[in-house]
This record gives sequence, C-alpha cells and structure tokens, in this order.
Amino acid sequence: MSEEKTPILQVKDLVVKFRVRNKELTAIRSVSLDLYDGETLAIVGESGSGKTVLTKTFTGMLETNGRIPAGRIEFEGRNLLDIKTDKDWEAIRGAKIATVFQDPMTSLNPLKKIGVQITEVIEKHQKLPKEEAKKIALTLMEKVGIKDVGKRFYDYPFQYSGGMRQRIVIAIALACKPRILICDEPTTALDVTIQAQILDLIRFLQKEYGFTTIYITHDLGVVANVADRVAVMYAGQIVEYGSVREIFYDPRHPYTWALISSLPTLARKNEPLFAIPGTPPTLFNEIKGDAFAPRNHYALNIDFEEEPPFFQVSPTHFAKTWLLDSKAPAADPPEAVKLMRKKGKIYAEKLAEASK
Repeated sequence: MSEEKTPILQVKDLVVKFRVRNKELTAIRSVSLDLYDGETLAIVGESGSGKTVLTKTFTGMLETNGRIPAGRIEFEGRNLLDIKTDKDWEAIRGAKIATVFQDPMTSLNPLKKIGVQITEVIEKHQKLPKEEAKKIALTLMEKVGIKDVGKRFYDYPFQYSGGMRQRIVIAIALACKPRILICDEPTTALDVTIQAQILDLIRFLQKEYGFTTIYITHDLGVVANVADRVAVMYAGQIVEYGSVREIFYDPRHPYTWALISSLPTLARKNEPLFAIPGTPPTLFNEIKGDAFAPRNHYALNIDFEEEPPFFQVSPTHFAKTWLLDSKAPAADPPEAVKLMRKKGKIYAEKLAEASK
C-alpha cells in the first residue's frame, strides 16, 4: 500500500453484524482498507466471504437486520457511519459512490422506459431541467455503446439484451459523475464475449471520467485483466492484499494459493481440477485462530489457537498468515503457485530487457 498517496476512502477496523434467526452473525471482522484515487481495486474470495457486505457499508445499503458496532469509513472528511437517514445518504449514494450490480434486471424498473430511468437520476442529483437531463442521458447512452439512441431511449428493459441492459446500468451509475464506482460481479450473468466488452467499457470510461473502481468478484481472470491492487477476503476478513502482480506471481497466504490452484488454466491434462477442501466456517460462532486453518494443508498448531497479524512482504504487499513468521518452518507452495511465480519471473526479465 503506497505511503505517498492519500486515500480517498479509508476503512478502519470495521465490524458488521447481522441478526439472523435470533442469532448474531459477524459478517465483517475488523477489516481495514485504503482506496486510492483513480485506481482499480479488486476484492476477491469465495461466496459468503463478505465482499458485497463490505462495499454495501460504503453506500449505507446494509439490510435492516444489519448493524455496524465498530469501525470507521472516512470519505471526503467525514465518517460515513455517522450518516443515519436515507435522505442524508442521497448526497453520497449514487452521487459520490455508485454501484453496478451483477443482474441489471434487478436494477432497472421493467415498467419504465430506459430513457426515463437515466434522466430521473440526472434530474434528481444534478438538479437539471428535463430537456437538459435528456441530452446528457442520450450522450451517456452513446458513451456506453448503445446504437440508435434516439429510438432506444424510448424502449423498455425487456427490449434490450442482457449486455445492453448492463451498459444502461453503467450509464445510470455514471450519470452523477461519482468518484467511486463499485462493480459487484458486473459480468456474472453475461456470456464470455459480452463480459470482455463490459470490462473494456468500464476501463475506457474510467480513463475518460477519472473515477476509482472497486470490483467485487470470484473470477481471478477478471482480476488479472482489470485490477491495480487486490484484496483477498476470507470469512469476513482481508487475509492478503497487494498489487495484482504480487498477488498473482508472489502470493503468500495459503488461501490465495488455493484460489490460484483452482484456476482452470493451470489444470494439468488428465488430472482433476483442484478444489479447496471443506467449507468456510460459520460466522455465527466466534472464530479462534486462523479461520482458514481447518481447510489449510499448511496449517501450523498456532493457527488453531491464535489469529495471525499482517506480515509485511513488501511496501505494498501484506499477508495475514503465520507462515511468514520468522519462527515458522519453510512451506513449499503448490505447483500452480510455483508455475505462476515462474511466469512472473519470465515477465519481469522481459520487462527489464525491454527497458535497456
């Protein structure tokens, strides 16, 4: 994590709990995170690791049974957790921090024309008259790649394909020129070709509008293509973070090793695809030690007794594993990780040669 830059958003020791069936579930367990202006941060991990819950706290969109008993989220000189009403959140949600969800049909009103849904957002947040809002809406539709916007402006969502609907959701998210765009699995419901188009579109728009992007995903292929930095989440905690090259080519947490080993592109012919054994722990109970320990082939005795701190690998790379302790025995990483390290070394040598 760079020490020279000032974060535009800082999460400090955040805890999020939910009341479920008369029990309390701790979905986020003391998470800290910095987000820098203009970067693309990917938050990765299995389903249920806390990725979406974490980013929902940035826009005040936790479910009604959720609460935040500890922590801070600092943005533009204020603690967002001090905001208590939806009316007060309107100055942040959509206007400063916008979200693109994975299923556009849950974000679009099927009974309203596409153009109306974009102009409503512009009128509300930018306080512009209807005609001016319409001009901006048409421009945004063109920016996100909609053809024949004069006609398509009056269509309903069902008249658009899945990829086109996702483009409209992106247009709506950008209507207020937010500083931060959260993309929550934005390509999950789309086929591979359309996925690539949507990722290219977001990358292009980020350069043009200068916003900061957070991707929430379990797809490491997406991460490799879009991210500057990566935060790996497990059981409500960030367990490793660093630059995209550090996470892919020099991962240090056994959970990150397992995620990389699960990549289909690293599977060997005639061998089964690697799968992480077991299941994540229940977050209804207090977790003792390292949450990943019961599934971790590399677990040490201390992993079952004491939660590891973050160990620094480089100025930008940290991992929450006892394997990095000076007293820990050397651990031989999986073959997939060794292969990725080899690729990273070759890539670095090529860069060095090209720079001569």
